Amino acid sequence: MQLSIVIPLLNEEESLTELYNWIVSVMQSNSYSYEIIFIDDGSTDHSWKIISSLSSTNPAVKGIKFNRNYGKSQALHAGFLEAKGDVIITMDADLQDNPEEIPELYKMIEEQHFDLVSGWKKKRYDSVLTKNLPSKLFNAAARKTSGVKLHDFNCGLKAYRRNVIKNIDVYGEMHRYIPVLAKNAGFSKITEKEVKHQARKYGKTKFGIERFLNGFLDLISIWFLSKFGKRPMHLFGALGVLMFFFGFMAASWIGLSKLYKMYHGLPNILVTQNPWFYISLILMVIGTQFFLAGFLGELILRSKREKDRYLINKTTGIS
Repeated sequence: MQLSIVIPLLNEEESLTELYNWIVSVMQSNSYSYEIIFIDDGSTDHSWKIISSLSSTNPAVKGIKFNRNYGKSQALHAGFLEAKGDVIITMDADLQDNPEEIPELYKMIEEQHFDLVSGWKKKRYDSVLTKNLPSKLFNAAARKTSGVKLHDFNCGLKAYRRNVIKNIDVYGEMHRYIPVLAKNAGFSKITEKEVKHQARKYGKTKFGIERFLNGFLDLISIWFLSKFGKRPMHLFGALGVLMFFFGFMAASWIGLSKLYKMYHGLPNILVTQNPWFYISLILMVIGTQFFLAGFLGELILRSKREKDRYLINKTTGIS
């Protein structure tokens, strides 16, 4: 199969049929073999009813319905597990992503041999204050921190080679950083393509300004995990040893100083009256805690087991 179109959604009943017809038109005009995977992330409208109807009329349509709203990352994770295509395209269900971009994205993966192509909505039809400006700041921070030179990490329209999505784990709220996850997994051929952005036709956005705060926090997480996720002892153990060493040296200096003064009959004060006593004690205690944190992190990594991150309520068109 050439293409898998993975579409996470939440309460998009008004746009689904139009989006489906548009995608099918593009697939047929280019003679692609394809599947469309809708992931209903806990919709409370008639989205699932529409998906089920589309699946019953077209076997290429598959649907996954979550038991409740788990978030876009979990929806993409479920879609990636099901995808059978050689090239996987992700897009949003709100008609702001243009299906006419799919053939060019497909060619960039298959003919130019990129691992991942990310859409870049250079011209946007969103609010400048609540979306455009925060998005520019967020993308600049993401480029600087991750080293992945993309203009638009948030664009939902992306294309992936099959082995990319089968070898990365999209969790938490990390869907924004799939290119970074791919880079960390060794897929270095990452580029971007300028794509058309369309104004929302139906309903309202499901994301508020808080997504940018969450995005920055996730950016810190992914930076830490890329640096120390496989070896937490390298960070916590090193910090712990360093702090304990300085604390021990300070305590030794206090002890030797007290012995020296006692031997020469010099005025002396109680150890507990010396502020360096408490500084050295705190350093040794915190150093020990850091070391134990790194040690426990190593044990957890070696013994962790995969757990279900979401509960699927229904599926359609999936064998």
